[in-house]
This record gives sequence, C-alpha cells and structure tokens, in this order.
Amino acid sequence: MPGTLAIIGAGRVGRALGRRLHELGWKVGAVVARSEPSARKAVRFIGAGHAHAIVTRQVLLTQVILIASPDRAVAGIAHELARIGAEELSGKVVLHSSGALNSEVLAPVRGCGAAVGSMHPLQSFSGVGVPPLEGRVFAIEGDAAAVRAARQIARALGAIPVRIEGSKKPLYHAAGALAAGNVLALMEAATRLMTAAGMKRRESVRALLPLTRQVLENFERLGPRAAWTGPLSRKDYDVVAAHLGAMKDLPPEFTQAYEAVNRLAALVLAPDSEAMLAELEKIAVGRRSRVKVTSTGG
Repeated sequence: MPGTLAIIGAGRVGRALGRRLHELGWKVGAVVARSEPSARKAVRFIGAGHAHAIVTRQVLLTQVILIASPDRAVAGIAHELARIGAEELSGKVVLHSSGALNSEVLAPVRGCGAAVGSMHPLQSFSGVGVPPLEGRVFAIEGDAAAVRAARQIARALGAIPVRIEGSKKPLYHAAGALAAGNVLALMEAATRLMTAAGMKRRESVRALLPLTRQVLENFERLGPRAAWTGPLSRKDYDVVAAHLGAMKDLPPEFTQAYEAVNRLAALVLAPDSEAMLAELEKIAVGRRSRVKVTSTGG
C-alpha cells in the first residue's frame, strides 16, 4: 500500500526514487536540496512535492523520511531532525540511502522514538532519467519497523530487498565499488592503452566493450575460473612481463595497477595461487631492478 514520503537530499538517488514512488502512488511531501533552485528542479523531476532549501518541520508531515544526501551529511541531518522534531518523530520511519553507513548514524532520531534503518539500491544513478530498478538488490538493515518499510519500498519498485548486518555494510559497499567504479577505471585505462598503441578512441571502446561483456557473460554462465582469460590465466609470464615493459613510458599508476590486479587475480582465480604469486613477484623484482639501473644511469 503506498505511503507518504519526504526526501532530504534530492540528488540523483533521491530524485530517482522519489519519481518512481510517486508514479506508484506514494504521496511525496517535502523535498529538500542544497538550494531553492535545486529543490524546485528536483520537484519538477519527481512530479510532486514541496521544495525546500533547508530541513524544516515540513519533513515531519510524512510517515517515511528518506535521507539521500552524501554520506558526510547524514549525521548532521539526523541531529537537525532530532532538534526540530522532538516528540513528532515518534512512530515515524527514517531511512538513509548510504551504502557504507549503517543505521547507527541515525541514533539521534531513534532517541526521539523514530524507527531507523538504511536502504541502499545497488545501482548506478546518472542523474538522467530513472535507471532500471526492477530486479536490483536493495540492501536493508535497521530497526524492525524501518526494515519493513524499506522492504515495502523495494518490492514496490520491483527490486529485491536483501537484509545485511549493519557492521558488514562497508564490505558490501566495497564490493559495489570494485564492480562498478573500479571496473570503469580499468576500462578507461585499457582504452588509453589502446589509443597509445595507435587506435582512435572510438575504435578502442568498440574493440574493448564486446570483450568485457563476453567475459562477464561467461562469468555469470560458467563461473569465475572457466571465464578467466588472458595471459595470466595461461601462465604466460613472459607476456605479462612484456606488458609491463610496454607501459614503462606511461604514468606509474598504470604499471602499479596492472601488477596489483594481476596479484588479485592470482589470489581469487588461480587454483595454485601461491605459485602464481611467486612468479609475479619475480617479474616485479626484475622490473624494479631494471628501473633502478636505468634511473642511476648504469
């Protein structure tokens, strides 16, 4: 059954969730953003709500208050809500959408009688439109009433609510960072290697994306070891060394990342990880020796 919702922090996540919930029949009340123009823009995007540039008592008029602000602002917002809300928070549900923080950051409003929790959609939000939420995981935790509300919201959106221990949220969020932001960094680095080899950027992206997609499809269908590809999977250490040699004129972060990712791959993918890590260390020692000799003019 649709409920009532106030949104504090109407950025990419807050706007997207607000719009979809409004479309599903939820009544959106106060919409708080960093400035009045930003709040009005968010209200237009959502299609409902009342714009505010600061947290006011208007947010207390709904049953659910969603804090979708940057992590660094959540604790301050909780204290401000407790300051202005007092006994009016009793019986309400306050959720935040941080992936790394747990519900303890909302302790000030819990002290006023609100049920607190966190609800994090494991999805990338670009700020352009609303991304698909159907079938996506929403990690939830907190007080019983808050967890019930978070489950209701997730299921209304067609998402899959998954309960997770509050103390484990940083691990959960680190997994998402590896699978999304860090993969993007690797893709961009690979694209730059292609362009350094003489290909145009568009050609490089077109060449790499199908390769990456196929590996991910194989990972889903066959599992990690069967999907593993490349010279390291074949123990072709001479090629690995050649890769590092070819990157010597690039910023050092390229070789450092390549070595670190190879070590991680050896640890999590190789059946004989210790032996592979030892071979990678030999390559690293050899490379450092050559760099040292070159830098000293020997």
